[in-house]
Amino acid sequence: MRLEQLSSLFIASRLEGDAGTLVTGVQADSRKVRPGDLFLCVPGLVSDGHDFAAKAAEAGAAALVVERDVPVDLPKLFVRDARYAMAAVACRFYGYPSRELKLIGVTGTNGKTTTAAIIEHILRDRGFGTGLMGTINMKIGDRWYDTERTTQEAIDLQMNLRRMRDAGADYAVMEVSSHALELGRVKGCRFRTALFTNLTQDHLDFHKTMEQYRAAKGLFFSRLGNEFADDPDAASYAVLNADDDASAYFAKQTSAQVIRYGLGDGADVRASGVRLTAKGTQFTVTAFGESVDVKMKLVGKFNVYNALGAISSTLVERIPLAAIANSLERVGVVPGRMEAVEGSADFLVVVDYAHTPDGLENALSTVREFCEGRIITVFGCGGERDRTKRPIMGRIAARYSDYVIATSDNPRSEPPEAILGEIEPGIAAEGIGRDRYELIVDRREAIHKAVEMASPNDVVLIAGKGHEPYQIVGGVQLHFDDRLVAQEAIRGRSK
Repeated sequence: MRLEQLSSLFIASRLEGDAGTLVTGVQADSRKVRPGDLFLCVPGLVSDGHDFAAKAAEAGAAALVVERDVPVDLPKLFVRDARYAMAAVACRFYGYPSRELKLIGVTGTNGKTTTAAIIEHILRDRGFGTGLMGTINMKIGDRWYDTERTTQEAIDLQMNLRRMRDAGADYAVMEVSSHALELGRVKGCRFRTALFTNLTQDHLDFHKTMEQYRAAKGLFFSRLGNEFADDPDAASYAVLNADDDASAYFAKQTSAQVIRYGLGDGADVRASGVRLTAKGTQFTVTAFGESVDVKMKLVGKFNVYNALGAISSTLVERIPLAAIANSLERVGVVPGRMEAVEGSADFLVVVDYAHTPDGLENALSTVREFCEGRIITVFGCGGERDRTKRPIMGRIAARYSDYVIATSDNPRSEPPEAILGEIEPGIAAEGIGRDRYELIVDRREAIHKAVEMASPNDVVLIAGKGHEPYQIVGGVQLHFDDRLVAQEAIRGRSK
């Protein structure tokens, strides 16, 4: 592709240098640049791509996209917004892959990973080619890959959507974070369906207020398009949680058809007769005049909502409700989401990703539904993130648990003791004494203590990290997996 073909995407731009320069790749990370690449100098939250233009040139970059001049002797395309240009260039370079796929996006504070996984499972069960992209991993064809963030940067996103389509995908299901929306990572993506799970406190270190957080999510629905379609295959859909107040706001942001799901009478897709056990969940789903019974291995009321969102998103693809229910029976537990740790005979250890107040409350209330003994909770709060949620999570842990061990999550560069010091007032506010909680900085020690003190019928909930195989301490990423540490502790008990 020639540089002039990319420069033609922007009216408010200026090209200096050879317009016929051949571009064989696009990059915004100077460490990944290969000879022939176009390097986009994108200002970031921590660093500025303009400062790495020389390194990109040394690596063989053929040209630059810049917002301001840099002392590098390469053809330069000057643009007003390099981040916007990154999304536009990536879409053009990879041939607008979302136009060839039915793209389903899932956004919300909690439930994105599980909901996306359920949707992909249902579609795959019906024989469709599928791709999946999210917090835990990415599926292209029959292969799975680890991912670094919930929603990839625009270049990687467009490249992987192209790979999915070339591998035979009819649908791509992806998690869409508020950061990605605010930073324009999904600009240029044509979404078939935008699904909203819930909106609760999180990421206030980035968005500052809940209003700004909601507005970032609203961008997803306002970008669904402003046209009506006669052809159902060309229509777009907003699938909203009717039991979450933010849904009314999102419904006003879009011209797409709105489908509401929930437990209340106002939902188009509604669950009733919900029965929760330690081994799974049963309910009746009613959608557009039809009802079927659903059984699934996923536990908890919040997973009923995740399933309803997935049901709604696949119903619009003309999949029969009975077939969807049949598929739900075979959905397995998503790694790190209410995942039982094997090895304990008379008590249960559960690992969950719950790292927000709402997520922790959902996990604990689910455990309370089936726990016949005590609930012992191990949790922490991430460093360099929203500090206001720390006492809130402490209070929630104390309210639902019989014993609480507050410990380190990913402290990053914050002193772990300081984080625990901000959690403790919330625990104490519930009126429990020091005989019912303790602070243990070392997460491994905390997990071992919880497992050692468990009695028959108790449930140990280890919350916050879920599937993550690492812990970030002092800016260093260390290998650490709650599930493996819990198994280690269980084996230690039996000696």
